Amino acid sequence: MNWDSVKNNFVEYLLLEKGLSENTRLAYERDISKLQKFAEEQNYLNPYTINKKFVEKFVQNFAQKTASERSQARLVSAIKSFFKFLQTDERRDDNPAELLESPKIGLRLPDTLSQEEIEKIIASIDLSLPEGERNRTILEMLFGCGLRVSELVNLRLSDLFFEENFIRVIGKGDKQRLVPISDWTIKYVNLYKDHVRTHQTPKPKCGDILFLNRRGGKLTREMVFLIVKDTTEKAGIRKKVSPHTFRHSFASILLKNGADLRSIQLMLGHESITTTEIYTHLDKQQLRDAIEKYHPFYKVNTTEKY
Repeated sequence: MNWDSVKNNFVEYLLLEKGLSENTRLAYERDISKLQKFAEEQNYLNPYTINKKFVEKFVQNFAQKTASERSQARLVSAIKSFFKFLQTDERRDDNPAELLESPKIGLRLPDTLSQEEIEKIIASIDLSLPEGERNRTILEMLFGCGLRVSELVNLRLSDLFFEENFIRVIGKGDKQRLVPISDWTIKYVNLYKDHVRTHQTPKPKCGDILFLNRRGGKLTREMVFLIVKDTTEKAGIRKKVSPHTFRHSFASILLKNGADLRSIQLMLGHESITTTEIYTHLDKQQLRDAIEKYHPFYKVNTTEKY
């Protein structure tokens, strides 16, 4: 069996047995394609004869070309999963990547926007354009519901439960969750849905998709990135802003206003609360205020010597 056949079987395994998201599967597939290319250049025509020394050489070669520690860590994870799959499928007795170590990834705090900046960005949208109402609704939902961009573009009309103020979201690994939606955001969704979208003819299989492009098809992730980039530039915001920035802002504002981490975790669809805890690092002044308010030693003159 050649590389392509094995790689296709691996991708099916990631989908059916591991339940990984589409984006993760695509990233893993790209990483294994890099391994394939490197192996074929070294005359390894199948993945069954690759040894530990070769795998280490490949990872070192990749690290020299790629500065991103996160990309390196994902590559190592992909390779380990690939050879683990071959073991599970009884095509190999060993895992030559088993002892590979991932680079340590430091804490990377996400960029966020203030409520004033978000309002400024949304206000910069030209509502006289055909796509104006749609774009405003997209930004309102990104910030109002904390959605991932992939969750946004896959949102369906049948996922809207406005009477209960909830939407159904399909997250990573096709896991479903219910996310609260405010009357404010519902107002803009209905404006777009009832006065703009209703005049479009959806393409086949897109009849239930909420956000459509000009041709009646489903919006791509890249298109949403462009919408965010263009509106941010028009608003004069100098920060590097992506759709995920609205998600980070959603979480950090909730935390700052007193929401508990567990609730934020459920709304964001984080599998582990450790992922959600990153938002506790965003507002150092808030942490200082908390300790000064609640710690007994800060309620006395802190200049005194003990």
